Amino acid sequence: MAGMCKMGSVLKFIGGVLNKAVSFVVFSVLDLLDFILCYGYKVADFCIEAEWRPCYCSSAKEAITSSGKILVSEQGESKIVSLNSSKLQLEDISDTLYSRPSLVAEVSKLTVNELKKFKLDGTAKTKKGSTRSTFTINSIIVEMLQGKMVGRQLHHIPTWSDCDCKFCNSWTSSSKDTLYVKAQGPKDNKAREDVIFIHGFISSSAFWTETLFPNFSDTAKSTYRFLAVDLLGFGRSPKPADSLYTLREHVGMIEKSVLEAYEVKSFHIVAHSLGCILALALAVKHPGSIKSLTLLTPPYFLVPKGEAATQYVMRKLAPRRVWPVMAFCSSLACWYEHISRTICLVICKNHRLWEFLTKLVTRNRVRTFLMEGFFCHTHNAAWHTLHNIICGTATKLDRYLDVVRDRMKCDVNIFHGKDDEVIPLECTFNVQRKIPRARVKVVENKDHITIVVGRQKVFARELEEIWNRSSRSH
Repeated sequence: MAGMCKMGSVLKFIGGVLNKAVSFVVFSVLDLLDFILCYGYKVADFCIEAEWRPCYCSSAKEAITSSGKILVSEQGESKIVSLNSSKLQLEDISDTLYSRPSLVAEVSKLTVNELKKFKLDGTAKTKKGSTRSTFTINSIIVEMLQGKMVGRQLHHIPTWSDCDCKFCNSWTSSSKDTLYVKAQGPKDNKAREDVIFIHGFISSSAFWTETLFPNFSDTAKSTYRFLAVDLLGFGRSPKPADSLYTLREHVGMIEKSVLEAYEVKSFHIVAHSLGCILALALAVKHPGSIKSLTLLTPPYFLVPKGEAATQYVMRKLAPRRVWPVMAFCSSLACWYEHISRTICLVICKNHRLWEFLTKLVTRNRVRTFLMEGFFCHTHNAAWHTLHNIICGTATKLDRYLDVVRDRMKCDVNIFHGKDDEVIPLECTFNVQRKIPRARVKVVENKDHITIVVGRQKVFARELEEIWNRSSRSH
């Protein structure tokens, strides 16, 4: 028995080393490919749309118009500080957008740093009080904001590499600048309570409406008004090409499209993955209105002291490993701006073809609502939302959770699939340590998606129990 355990440990060690070695080769090639694609897209954008499109691998520029100033990064914190546009004033952006060193560069830097430790050991340290601030300005934001300041018309129509179908662009035919919201419940404001559903990354309101909504009891359907929203940049909601998809924009659009449009005063929240961050931000802005908070697989990582929070979270989510598969996929989406754009070009722009082939192969036996949610977004929306929400809020989540713990009395419930390879189980227990009253349920044999899909009947009953308990406590 001991021999088998030892053999298993050896095989695990060898597998880990092999994974790292293969990953180094694969991601070094991807670094080069992304560099080449950068220039390829610049040429394609210019030839097709007659303009250069800035990207986050451009060199830093000092210029900014005299009508405003921009501070992108100072010691890992990223913020637009001064701007004439009220839409973007004091918006937080993640430094992971423009600070993603190649794998070769990182290994080289690590080697150099180790050598310096030997060379500089015992040398004099910098005098106290001589700390120097470093400012980094990124060209894409400069160019985008310069366009706003001089009144240049920015694009709200799809670029050549985005889908132009009616479903993806249904928002362009409406005069309302609001999110798409699927509402279900009693008419004439007879619902006693409201429930807001917030989906996760590259998903849509269909994640809830196609699973939970049909499975709620008649009592729940007559008691609650269900409001499932397509987040900014996803599903049928607006996908503005000039948006940076920051936390302020996402939360502001939820407030405008749901709270104000439907006159919601107090409400329950059910959120999945990335949606948990938006749910916490919304709860902190409306602490007296939250009746219950249900979080599914919240992406909350404890950042070690001395680490840059945004960079640490990016490396936890996207470790640049070929195995497991989800780690490889998340690494492609997070580290490579132009490779991820290519993936969107192949998959999202041609989603009607992929949906047709899926229905043809499965003889229309598989419902494609998950595919629709995965396909209906632009690269600009997905890229900025991933970095500005999941990575960029790493320094905010502690404060949000402290507010929920200390200033709010709402019921807090957390669900997590034990087999989740996207968000590790430790994230849920990290939240519970911050909010001791939170109830945690770890669901066996379920992952990031099947925590809902496939167990929707059971989960619908669990939610109804949470809402009833919360209503009684109020």
